[in-house]
Amino acid sequence: MTADTAAQLRAELEAVFNSADYPVTEPMELVPVLPDGPGTTFEAGDVSVGVMDFGAEYAEYQDYPYESAEALIDDLMTGFREAGLFD
Repeated sequence: MTADTAAQLRAELEAVFNSADYPVTEPMELVPVLPDGPGTTFEAGDVSVGVMDFGAEYAEYQDYPYESAEALIDDLMTGFREAGLFD
C-alpha cells in the first residue's frame, strides 16, 4: 500500500468519526455515525476494511475510552499497519 492509500483511508475514517460525540467509551457508541451502520466498509486503493473487522481483527489496538476521533483513528491505523493491511 502506498502512502496515498493510507492517507485516503485515514481521510475516510476522519470524515465519519469526526462527527461522533466524544468521549466515546465503547465501540457501539460509534454506530450512529456509520453511513451504513455495521455494514459500513472503508475503502482506499486496493484496501477494504469493514467496520465489523475493527472489533474482530483490530480490537487489540483499540483502547477505549477515546477523547477524540484523532486518537481512535491513530490506533486503528496502527492496527491496520501492524496486521499487514498496508503491505
